Amino acid sequence: MIAREGRGAVAARGRFSLAVSGGQTPWRMLHALTGEDVPWASVYVAQVDERVAPVGHPDRNLTHLCESLLERVSLRPEQVGAMPVEAPDLEAAAAQYARRLQDIAGSPPILDLVHLGLGADGHTASLVPGDPVLNVTGADVALTESYQGRRRMTLTYPVLNRARLILWVVTGAEKAGMLRRLRDRDSSIPAGRIRQDQAVVLADRAAAGWL
Repeated sequence: MIAREGRGAVAARGRFSLAVSGGQTPWRMLHALTGEDVPWASVYVAQVDERVAPVGHPDRNLTHLCESLLERVSLRPEQVGAMPVEAPDLEAAAAQYARRLQDIAGSPPILDLVHLGLGADGHTASLVPGDPVLNVTGADVALTESYQGRRRMTLTYPVLNRARLILWVVTGAEKAGMLRRLRDRDSSIPAGRIRQDQAVVLADRAAAGWL
């Protein structure tokens, strides 16, 4: 699906902007993508979210993104938008990344495909329950408070909801209840505030058990 969307975007607009989330299932997905027919010379990869941690740290989504995808395909440095979470001024870094998205996907940025996961607590990206980041409407990139031991940089609802296609990949029985609430557009969970008219959900049987 990602490869097909990439080919279509390049044919229509000359480039394909792809934003990816972290997680074990996505790393396998991206590794498999390296074997597909993708017009890599015209692909621009962005991050949906990132933990504030040093370069190369195993907590960093970028570390695994490099291992699963970036080290296996030919992309120029300017085709990869890594969130600058190692910067001393994180607020300025978030604004910098928002400008980077404009370079990749226009102003305001409209990403071709955003891949999202679903947390057992209903979070998606690093839009987590109770965090002030849920209320950010005037910026495409923002910072969270500490969540599971680390602050995060994340794309916000405005830019996520402008995407041409949102691809949810949901696995595991612990996600079953939240997947049903996502399907029902339950806005009391962060994931429920993502628009659905341009979304596709791929789930395994365990996650889909309550549907």
